[in-house]
Amino acid sequence: MARLFDDFDLDRWLVDPPDLPGGLYGLLQQVTARYAAKPALQTSDGWSLTFAELASEIEQCRKSLAVWGVEPGDRILVYVEKSPANVLLFLACLSHGAVYVPINPAYTPVELQELVRDCTPRLVVCDPSREPEVGEWVGGPASAVQMASLGSAGRLARPAEPRIRHSELRPSGNDPAVILYTSGTTGKPRGAVLSHRAVAANVLALCRVWDMRSSDILVHALPLFHTHGLLVALMCALLAGASTFLMPSFDPEEAIRLFGQATVFMAVPTYYTRLMDSPALRREALAGMRLFTSGSAPLLPQVWEEFRRRSGRRIVERYGMTEVGIVTSNPLNGERLPGSVGYALEGVELKVVDSTGDICGPGATGELWVRSAGAYNGYLNSATETAGTRDPLGWVATGDLAVLDGDGRVRLRGRSKDLIITGGLNVHPMGVEAVLNSVPGVVESAVFGVPHPDFGEAVVAAVVWDGEGEEAAELIRQALASRLAGYRIPKLFLETESLPRNAMGKVQKTVLRSRHAELFS
Repeated sequence: MARLFDDFDLDRWLVDPPDLPGGLYGLLQQVTARYAAKPALQTSDGWSLTFAELASEIEQCRKSLAVWGVEPGDRILVYVEKSPANVLLFLACLSHGAVYVPINPAYTPVELQELVRDCTPRLVVCDPSREPEVGEWVGGPASAVQMASLGSAGRLARPAEPRIRHSELRPSGNDPAVILYTSGTTGKPRGAVLSHRAVAANVLALCRVWDMRSSDILVHALPLFHTHGLLVALMCALLAGASTFLMPSFDPEEAIRLFGQATVFMAVPTYYTRLMDSPALRREALAGMRLFTSGSAPLLPQVWEEFRRRSGRRIVERYGMTEVGIVTSNPLNGERLPGSVGYALEGVELKVVDSTGDICGPGATGELWVRSAGAYNGYLNSATETAGTRDPLGWVATGDLAVLDGDGRVRLRGRSKDLIITGGLNVHPMGVEAVLNSVPGVVESAVFGVPHPDFGEAVVAAVVWDGEGEEAAELIRQALASRLAGYRIPKLFLETESLPRNAMGKVQKTVLRSRHAELFS
C-alpha cells in the first residue's frame, strides 16, 4: 500500500488514539494530493474522475450540504441507489463533519419512517424519482427533517429557502462518521455509531494485511449501505490510492469482463457461486487479478475449492461485523484454509469465552469477543443494548461461536443464538451443515431449531436439493447416519428452492424458525 500512514502504530490505538485532525477526509486529502492525476473512480460507460477531480467534486457537494443548513454532527439519512453521486455525497459528509446514515434502497416507506424516527436526521436524501413518494412522509415547513434529492454530480438540489451555514469546524477522530443499521436478522435494526478513528483504524489495518497498493484497481460490486461495500471495499481502495470500477449492481458477466482490467475483487459468497455459473470464468480472464476476498456470510469450503480449481486463485476469507469492523483475515502470503477466517488483524485482540465468562482453551468452542480501535461507539439511542454487548474494558461480544486454534487461527461455529439444545444436548448448526452440504445433491442447507414437546427443541434442516429422485430426505438421512451422532441428525428435512437471505447474503434463520415454529405442535 502507499506508505502514507506509517506513523500510525495500530497496536497503540487502544491506549493512545490519534486525534486525526480532519477525520477520515483528512487522510483522504493526503491521498488526493499525492495521486492527483490518477483515476480514482470510474464506471464501465466511460465516466471517470481523477483524485484531483474527486476532491473538487467533493468540495462542491459539501457546499450544497451547507446550503441546506447542515452543520457538523447533523445526521444525513441517505435513501438512494448505488451511484457515483452516492459516493460523492458520502465523502462530502465526511469532509463536512455530517454523519452519513445509508439505508437499503429496497426498504419500504414504512421501514424508512421507523429509521427516521430513530435517527432524527437533519436531512433525508433520495433519488429524484422518489421525491413524490418520500415527500408524503418526510419534511414540510414545520418539520425539523427536510428532504432533498441527489443530483447526478453528487450535489443536492437547491432548497427553496437556503439556510447557508459557514462553519469552519472539521471533524476529528472521535466524532461520529457513519451510522450503519444492522441487518436486523436477530430483531429490530439498531444503528451502530462508528467514529472517524474507528473506521480509519480498520481500513488501515486491512490495507496492510492485504497489501493494498496505488497500482490496484478494484471491481466494486457491493452495495453502499453496508459496511462491506462502504467502509471495507470503497475506503480501502481510496486510502490506498487505488482506482475503483464502480458497478451499479453485481452482474457476473460484467464483473468477469472487468477482471481483465483489474486486480482486486471483494465479494459475498453468493457472488462467487454466480461467477462459477458463467462459462466465461476461465484462468486467462483473471490473469491480472491478485486478490479475491469474501465475507459478510460463511463461504462453503466446496465453493472455495471449486473457485480455486476453476480460476487458479485462492479466495481470502475474512471475518467481521458492523460493530467492530473486520477483525480477522486469512493471510495474503501463507496458508489460506477453507472454513477458516484467519488471524487477528494488527491492533485487534480476540478471546473465546464459555457461558461463565472463562476463557476457553485452544480448540474449545465458545463465544468470540473482540477488542479493537475499530469498534463502534455504541448503538444509537440504546445504552442498554450497548451495555449488553460491550463491557467496561472495551471488549465487544460478537454473538458468534468460534474456536481459537493454538496458533491463533479462528474458525467459526455459528451464531450463539442459533445453538440448538435438544434433549439437553448442544447442537452447533454449522457442524451439521458442513456434513450435510457434502452430501451429493445438496446445494446448500440451513440447520435450525424449532420447539418440540419432548426434546425441547428439534433439529430441522432446510435443504436446497438438485439431486435425482423424490426420496431426497431419506437419501440424505442415510448419508448422515454414519457421520453424525443420532441427536445431531435433523428430524425433518425441508426441501426448498432457496434459503431466505438478507441484502448481504446471510441466511436468515430467524425467518426459518418463525416460518416453521409449529412443525411439532
